[in-house]
Amino acid sequence: MPRGKKYNAAIKFIDEGKTYSIEEAITLLEKTNFVKFDPTVEIHFRLGINPTRADQMIRMGMTLPHGTGKDIKIAAFTDAGDEKSLISGGALVAGGDDLISGIETGSIPTNFDIAIATPAMMRKMGKIAKVLGPKGLMPNPKSGTVGDDLTSILKELKGGKFEVKNDKQGGIHGVFGKLSFGSKKLTENLENFIQHVTEARPSGLKPTATFIEAVYVCTAMGPSVPVKI
Repeated sequence: MPRGKKYNAAIKFIDEGKTYSIEEAITLLEKTNFVKFDPTVEIHFRLGINPTRADQMIRMGMTLPHGTGKDIKIAAFTDAGDEKSLISGGALVAGGDDLISGIETGSIPTNFDIAIATPAMMRKMGKIAKVLGPKGLMPNPKSGTVGDDLTSILKELKGGKFEVKNDKQGGIHGVFGKLSFGSKKLTENLENFIQHVTEARPSGLKPTATFIEAVYVCTAMGPSVPVKI
């Protein structure tokens, strides 16, 4: 696919075949940005895992030192009758059986980024698993989105906690801030993100196998910068 003049000018800052230190990569993100708005800054991992094997899948909750700069929309499935307090705490929508029925019939849109639920509600959510599952919206204890205290979970998520999981190709994609964060905050967020993924090496991967094969960072519309780890 042909690229625009601004993109082609930006990519000239990146040497083909070279990997950059974290500090160099952050500097390049600033040099290669050509949009007038404040872009999100993305990270992409290529992992040496078999994503079809349960003991090699990656799924976890993560909080970065300076957040991601993204305001997430949260749906709360509760059986505690605390819908009003959850909404006042920042949930986009909250409910119990009524919320499940609304999503099942399509009367309530799934325009949220994350769903959280109490264990009792999880047992009822099989009805909408086919709706939420393909969109990656089903709550999961491994990612910290299932628990009895939804108020605390909601507070953590609104404070910057987010879910990280591999895709069908065995990669991980995420956001570690806005370009306006500046080099210091972006560097600390990037280091923290890489550390979290490094420590999540699955038990099913052979000791001799390479876990993280490659890491790239980029602004939302800019070229990818390979990062040395």
